[in-house]
Amino acid sequence: MVTCYLRYVLDPYQIKAFEHYANLWIPLVEKFGGQHHGYFLPSEGANNIAMAMFTFPSLADYERYRQDSMKDAACIAAFQYAEETKCILSYERSFFRPVFGDQQQ
Repeated sequence: MVTCYLRYVLDPYQIKAFEHYANLWIPLVEKFGGQHHGYFLPSEGANNIAMAMFTFPSLADYERYRQDSMKDAACIAAFQYAEETKCILSYERSFFRPVFGDQQQ
């Protein structure tokens, strides 16, 4: 199991546009076999930082999702929406594996 953590730097004047972008991606990740844990938008503190987390059964499954999403019409439209609105200034991606107490994963 691998969880992808995305940290976004947003245009603070485009938060609503980013929220729309987030709502586009949640079902798309799930369409390709991932489990989305949601997007987290600015509230208190920095007004231009957001994050998202989603999990795939393996890094290979995540890589397959990345390749397949580049050919999917709905994914391409979501990428184009972010580009057109310029709601995302930059992002970084990290991967984590969960620990659930003493259970072996």
